[in-house]
Amino acid sequence: MRQKHLSNMICNARGYCRTVWRCGVGSGKMLNIDKRRLHSSNLLCRQQSNVVNVFDRHTKLLQRERAAKNPDVAVYDYLKEEVGYRLSDRILDIKKELKVGLDLGCGRGHVAKNIIHGTLEYLYMSDMSPSMVESAQTPEDIAYKKMVFDEEEKFPLETELFDLVISNLNLHWVNDLPGCMREINRVLKKDGVFLASVFGGDTLFELRSSLVLAELEREGGFAAHISPFTEIQDIGALLNSCGFTMLTIDTDEITVGYPTIFELMFDLQGMGESNASIKRKPLIHRDTLLAASAIYQEMYGNKDGIPATFQVIYMIGWKPDPSQVVSQADRGTGQVSLKDLHKLNEMVKEAGMEGRIKFMEELIDKKDK
Repeated sequence: MRQKHLSNMICNARGYCRTVWRCGVGSGKMLNIDKRRLHSSNLLCRQQSNVVNVFDRHTKLLQRERAAKNPDVAVYDYLKEEVGYRLSDRILDIKKELKVGLDLGCGRGHVAKNIIHGTLEYLYMSDMSPSMVESAQTPEDIAYKKMVFDEEEKFPLETELFDLVISNLNLHWVNDLPGCMREINRVLKKDGVFLASVFGGDTLFELRSSLVLAELEREGGFAAHISPFTEIQDIGALLNSCGFTMLTIDTDEITVGYPTIFELMFDLQGMGESNASIKRKPLIHRDTLLAASAIYQEMYGNKDGIPATFQVIYMIGWKPDPSQVVSQADRGTGQVSLKDLHKLNEMVKEAGMEGRIKFMEELIDKKDK
């Protein structure tokens, strides 16, 4: 299995340490893949209008406010810091000139602080949590404006205002994700780019499986303690349906090591990533937690503790510009016949690249005559 060690250790004030690895796309999994199929199929939700509401947005707001006001909030930023850095680095791959951008769901500025001078001229930073916006780190040498609004509502922004909209580990808590992406498409200029990261469906599969098995053993049934996440196969269709084209979608896995299940759950709370499902179970019995801890250690643990997998899905989509549509060439206007293409390999072998260029020039001259 191909693994790249991100950092030796990440320690917090509580006296325990986390070890982080990165598993690339297509690499072998650290654990038995069959075990991650123990997902909860009993997803409880309610219907309101045409939107299926799975998450309690008010509860999520309270969780983010509590996380932002925690004196040790920086201790729990390690995961969002890492993904925010990777996401901001992808901006440099965009060769188009970008002037105005929006950091949607900016959190504590995990992306904004990594945007370098010359990439953007002006950056809007928004979040549903006032405390998150207030504490967000800002980019250097780039003008910015902080705003507070809910991503599920209509954005209080002008149409076709931004060249870039970027979102880091935020959209997986949005109920009306198609509506949110349509709003993103609306505020983007023509030929504007949308760049985002979200948690994928295999995130925390170890914790999910352990809790399910523990509840079945101790209580005779189970509830959904881990919020549902988007599957990577659904992202492309979602972006297309919201008006984006030229899509690029890929995935990363970050594995973090913890001493026990309790440190993992404590860190999730510190990140503001606790369960916010509408029909979530209000508490977990002590016996169930102890059983889940033992199952987690037995199924996935090692001598150093337990691993927790975070699957991160990255996506890029462009807003179409009608003026840049490439029209199909007229039939018969080609300069080179396809039946002669097999000769290119022979020319390259005999005379290298110069021979290839000469061959193409001869074909063009022959066609002109």
